Amino acid sequence: MQLLDTADLPKRALVVVAHPDDIDFGIAGTAAVLTSAGSEVVYALCTSGEAGIPEDMDRAELKALRESEQRAAAEAVGVSDVRFLGMPDGHLEYNLELRKVISRVIRQVKPDVVISQSPERRYDRIFSSHPDHLAAAEATIAAIYPDARNPHAHVELMAEGHEPHSVDWLWVMGGPEPNLAVDITPQFDRKVKALSSHSSQVAWIEDVHGFLGNWASDTSKRYGLDDQAEYVEVFQKVKTH
Repeated sequence: MQLLDTADLPKRALVVVAHPDDIDFGIAGTAAVLTSAGSEVVYALCTSGEAGIPEDMDRAELKALRESEQRAAAEAVGVSDVRFLGMPDGHLEYNLELRKVISRVIRQVKPDVVISQSPERRYDRIFSSHPDHLAAAEATIAAIYPDARNPHAHVELMAEGHEPHSVDWLWVMGGPEPNLAVDITPQFDRKVKALSSHSSQVAWIEDVHGFLGNWASDTSKRYGLDDQAEYVEVFQKVKTH
């Protein structure tokens, strides 16, 4: 397992996930590390989480609430560019339309690194394998290769003025073979603040700091990094060409 060298950070990173709060449970610490070091980080959320809890809330009100919570969470880790892609929550499908939507964002942002969820279903943590997560991840990988770099894929994007772009690296959160760890210890409190911004979603967690701390420290120990970093987030880093 390699610890991220903070002297070798991407100039621009795009994070693509299915729902509000997916980033903040998963990799908000890494986002804070990147922004603190001067990297530009952009969030793209396929849905606005309008099919979630509270179940008795008006869906339009919940959509607005969850978008507001996500913007606050992004601000906590230094991210100001948050894009909601408008796909239907709970009905996300891996298809050409979703690939096109994500390809458009890649061509607009022109990131060096894209951070995505994993398309691999996990049976030890089934909640992390929500069908929307899997669809968003699969479509993101297809958008990275071959769609976003291919001028003949989604030709309407060229007509809109979005030139092809090749992403150098993919970092998969929760990938089956993680090989990159990010020391989030100095930024851990910002991750806690980010997740806590999702007040409609995290009421069940009595101690957000302890919940995330146990998770991140257990990960550090699992990969033999606890003598170097108290808290880590891990990824499968993939060269895309």
